[in-house]
Amino acid sequence: MAQSELLRVLIVDDEELARRGLRRDLAADPAIEVLAECPDGFEAVRAATELKPDVVLLDIQMPRLDGFEVLELLDPGIAVIFVTAHDDHAVRAFEVNAVDYLLKPVDPQRLSDALLRARERLLRREPMPVEALTAASRPAGVPLGRILVRDGSHVHVLPVETIDYIEAQDDYIAVHSAGRTHLKQQTIASLEALLDPSRFVRIHRSYILNLDRLAQIELMSKDSRIVILRDGTRLPLSRTGHTRLQALL
Repeated sequence: MAQSELLRVLIVDDEELARRGLRRDLAADPAIEVLAECPDGFEAVRAATELKPDVVLLDIQMPRLDGFEVLELLDPGIAVIFVTAHDDHAVRAFEVNAVDYLLKPVDPQRLSDALLRARERLLRREPMPVEALTAASRPAGVPLGRILVRDGSHVHVLPVETIDYIEAQDDYIAVHSAGRTHLKQQTIASLEALLDPSRFVRIHRSYILNLDRLAQIELMSKDSRIVILRDGTRLPLSRTGHTRLQALL
């Protein structure tokens, strides 16, 4: 985008008063257009997909989907400015990753400065560090409880207990759950780090298995093994993966 272009902004906050305050402050700048206000994360994902904003002002603490979960589902080219009540853990994650944030109540000058930096990020075509922020935002020792996948403007919420296995496909992962396959732009290594290691095991460089789905391990040749899932699916098992699997059985 050019420096003089209109900055198109989406406001996401579950508190009406907070949304009203942000809209009022943004209205003072003729170079900014507020596209919409969203009261929850699901609505934010739909609006961002359809309206394609330049910037999202994103609250963190929201019901149903929190701000970090919404971030995962946005186009990484969108500049995100987080809005939060004082949260030491989140603030550290933002500062480490050089991501802008605003503390509530939002100071108008701080908002103006953050939008200027967002415009600069857009001019540089600098993507948001989504995976790093997602990892840094999680409390230590708390594994992921669900995987979120965007399909157009729709969001699929997959509790981890419904997942059979996860497969790497270039820059995407394919999450196999209840007979369906969901594609998500994420690396398999970043997802592995978030899952419960007592339940999910990397059996191959391209596969993570939910241990609850394991039926048997079959020796194909002297150095070749596969795992067979309860539904009959057959997956390759590397030597390192076999060692990991044996340690959990």
